[in-house]
Amino acid sequence: MQVTRALEPLLPLCQRLLPNLPGLPAVPVRLAGLSAALLKATALEIAILAGHLLLYPSGIIQERRAAASADDPDPDTCGTTSVGSGDGPVPLPTQAPPPVVLLHGFIDNRSVFVLLRRSLAQHGRHRVESLNYSPLTCDIRTAAELLGRHIEEICARTGSSRVDVVGHSLGGLIARYYAQRLGGDVRVRTLVTLGTPHSGTRVAPLANAHPIVRQMRPGSALIEELSRPAPGCRTRFVSFWSDLDHLMDPLESARVDHPDLLAENIRVTGIGHLALPVHPAVATGIRQALDAAPEDAETAPAAGGLTVA
Repeated sequence: MQVTRALEPLLPLCQRLLPNLPGLPAVPVRLAGLSAALLKATALEIAILAGHLLLYPSGIIQERRAAASADDPDPDTCGTTSVGSGDGPVPLPTQAPPPVVLLHGFIDNRSVFVLLRRSLAQHGRHRVESLNYSPLTCDIRTAAELLGRHIEEICARTGSSRVDVVGHSLGGLIARYYAQRLGGDVRVRTLVTLGTPHSGTRVAPLANAHPIVRQMRPGSALIEELSRPAPGCRTRFVSFWSDLDHLMDPLESARVDHPDLLAENIRVTGIGHLALPVHPAVATGIRQALDAAPEDAETAPAAGGLTVA
């Protein structure tokens, strides 16, 4: 059956979700045992993929950077609070949130963040920029250096000393390397990763022909480098990982587990890899992570959970 063959790549995930059926000897038996949650998540992944393929051409070109004008509000303030005085109300500035930088995953572009960007803008995050890195990129370290130059340009243009970053899949790994290994923690206040293989993933071994895929394997030189000590890293890490992410093997590889990093890992139940930057419930979690007060980052990291019905 063609349907059976199409679902075969998901069978390793099914075996993890159905421990009471060890071996799952025949494909029809495996299909009969698929959980309703997995089927629902798979259908959603297919729908999101179809929609993303339609939007993909719109994100190929880098977005235009709007130059700051004299009429723009002070980048270090956002809104005013008035107090009485003899000459009228005196505005008291409040601190503006830093710009948000969105970084897409492997063989993708900024169009994946259309819905997340709209959600952030609707909740007060008006300085949001989506970056494209070249599809010909073959080295995560080089991409991280390029990201650093982009962030320096954003800070110079907006007048902000720091930014927040949201990275999907490979984008989160690029941003982590910049923050952890290239001194980018000076610029990155909070890094939110969505389905990022922090410990490497074993999925799709045939893709090893691509050097970036090899860098994302467990035990690669780059993954080993990220496991080295990182004392004093100032960036706060928030990792969203899904228990139905078919691109993470093992699933827990999308967690940030490092003794020197201030990290919170949020388990998402009910959706797959492609839905992480799209689903409104995850968008709410991302906003909450970005809006956390600076003093919250000084507390001990805590694990959380997010169930998507």
